Amino acid sequence: MHLRRITFDNGSGDRLAALLDLPSEAPPLAHALFAHCFTCSKDYKAVANVSRALAAEGVAVLRFDFTGLGESGGQFSDTTFSSNVADLVAAAAFMGRELEPPKILIGHSLGGAAVLQAAARIPSAAAVVTIAAPSSTAHLAAMIRSSASEIESLGQAEVAIAGRSFRIRRSFLEDLEAVSMHDVIAGLNRALLVIHSPQDRTVPIRDAEEIFAAARQPKSFLSLDRADHLLTDADDSRFVGAMIASWARRHLGRSEARRDP
Repeated sequence: MHLRRITFDNGSGDRLAALLDLPSEAPPLAHALFAHCFTCSKDYKAVANVSRALAAEGVAVLRFDFTGLGESGGQFSDTTFSSNVADLVAAAAFMGRELEPPKILIGHSLGGAAVLQAAARIPSAAAVVTIAAPSSTAHLAAMIRSSASEIESLGQAEVAIAGRSFRIRRSFLEDLEAVSMHDVIAGLNRALLVIHSPQDRTVPIRDAEEIFAAARQPKSFLSLDRADHLLTDADDSRFVGAMIASWARRHLGRSEARRDP
């Protein structure tokens, strides 16, 4: 496998940093676009493991840092859920110009909600995969609500998320509360794979059940027993990558996502 460092413009003047995991065999059988979890980065171990497992199966994966995170430019405090979706659309447009348009969209946690929202604006995407994704943005809004009074009075507040402090503005909270997921999922019109752990204590598995129930066929569900929300066990994340590759072969066509025997 090979790794390329890439930067691209998000359309708002910020340079976003990305890594492209390439299979050792060229050309790739398909290209995927990966959206990392909220406040994570492209370098988070689970993201890397999933991407490398896909590359080992012939699928190239572009994983990037959302605006204001990791090595990307811009300020996190200026972002919203909608700007994350716009970053995904910009990444897909870059892939279409410089690489190959993404056929698979993959999102972890809130990144899963983002790829569901972005899919309609990425016509090349034939398949969508969510990993530990929420069925709505309400759970994150509820986490931030602990600082709601300060956000309302001052317009922003420092909020602790996963042991780190982030500046959250009123616009971020308002944007989360305005997002509607059910109709987007029902109108997805792409093959969907929902991956979730019954032991997930951050986003309950009922969220995955709601996503699956709202989606139309073709759809598949993988219960990732004993895994945690962030896929901290490397075996879990590698397994997820291998399963996505196997599932994708059924939905992208023999010429794009299947190796010759």
